[in-house]
Amino acid sequence: MIVTTPVAGPLTSRDPRLSPWRAFLLAHRRLSRRMDEELRLEHDLSIAEYEALLTIAQASNRRVRMGSLAESVLLSKSGVTRLVDRLVTDGLVERGACLADARGAEAILTARGLTRLRAASETHLRGIDEHFLAIVDGDDLAVLERTMDSLARAAGPGAGDAAYCAPDKGDTTTPGDRG
Repeated sequence: MIVTTPVAGPLTSRDPRLSPWRAFLLAHRRLSRRMDEELRLEHDLSIAEYEALLTIAQASNRRVRMGSLAESVLLSKSGVTRLVDRLVTDGLVERGACLADARGAEAILTARGLTRLRAASETHLRGIDEHFLAIVDGDDLAVLERTMDSLARAAGPGAGDAAYCAPDKGDTTTPGDRG
């Protein structure tokens, strides 16, 4: 539904301006659920576990502070602790002291975790292609991207580079090199 006429007054539950918001929430819930089901079925990983592995893989030295990881995957600190516990049990992640501040704890991606992430990435990317890109008209992608970027900026900062621990002095690769 395209809303072209602004509605005066305070927002109410019957305000037609809520239609895009409700559509956004519904689409997000359904897409997230479907992609979670695919990852669980094919790789025995939840979407939260996949996102955690991806976040760690993209971080410097494939290590990330637990607090930053919690913010990145939208979990509480206790929630990310339980998630990392499962990943440690599966041998996908190790815990370690922060390289820049030994008081901080980090999640560190293992070789097994990177292998599992790469395999699951094929399923995840296929899901994005089938359930998002194939549905959204090509002309609408740029508008959707600008809109989501604007919403993200207005919502404030998220997990940032400053939250990650400093890389080892010998590491010359960038997060993008570590795919």
